[in-house]
Amino acid sequence: MAKTFKIISWNVNGIRAAHRKGLIDFIKKEDPDILCVQEAKAMIEQLPEELINVEGYHFYMSSAERKGYSGVAIFTKHKPNKVATTFGRSYKDNEGRILSLEFDDFTLFNIYFPNGGGESHRFDYKLEFYNETLKYMKRLKKKTNVILCGDINAAHTEIDLARPKDNQKSIGFLPVEREWITNFLNAGFLDTFRVFNKDGGNYSWWDMKTRARERNVGWRIDYFFVNTEIEKNLKEASILSDVLGSDHCPTLIKVDF
Repeated sequence: MAKTFKIISWNVNGIRAAHRKGLIDFIKKEDPDILCVQEAKAMIEQLPEELINVEGYHFYMSSAERKGYSGVAIFTKHKPNKVATTFGRSYKDNEGRILSLEFDDFTLFNIYFPNGGGESHRFDYKLEFYNETLKYMKRLKKKTNVILCGDINAAHTEIDLARPKDNQKSIGFLPVEREWITNFLNAGFLDTFRVFNKDGGNYSWWDMKTRARERNVGWRIDYFFVNTEIEKNLKEASILSDVLGSDHCPTLIKVDF
């Protein structure tokens, strides 16, 4: 009998801040099988015990070498067969951007992609990270089902942000970034949200400084991708835009295995 996995992904903009704003209550209310968080901005030793030991969940984390920066974590009801923080042996990550859990039926990747802003070398790093991701996922999908979620830090098409014309030359909507998402999909992956919803006006990030969320002037930069072979297993993909506590909101999929 198939089991439905409810998986949530959320850039929490600081896991300790999210904890103070009720992250454990969110977990108890939503009751996901797996919760992936990005931009944790902490080392595991900095976290309170009740966050590491949420009842019913195993906790895994990958932190950046630089304190208070980047980082990803996963709460999972299902103990994985294997945990990794790299793309195989070929690509090492010292910014805490990659965390993968291998299960019997699929491998789940929780990834916080580089923003690419600031000094020019950071955009080069972003493109390198994109290319390493695509290369590794193309290889891996030949062996297992792949679910990749996280903050991609790019919007794909014009309906994925409120003001596409104003942002043609903005990092996060540059042609090379949009092309990477197209290439990723063409390599045999699905943007799960677009399987169920083709409409504009659905965003996952809003600029806090301009109070953009109140006007829904946002960007959809948080994604769940799966390999095309499991499209039939998808039951839902949605954006939990009513959930507050970060400049991002959670995204969700339900998938049967």
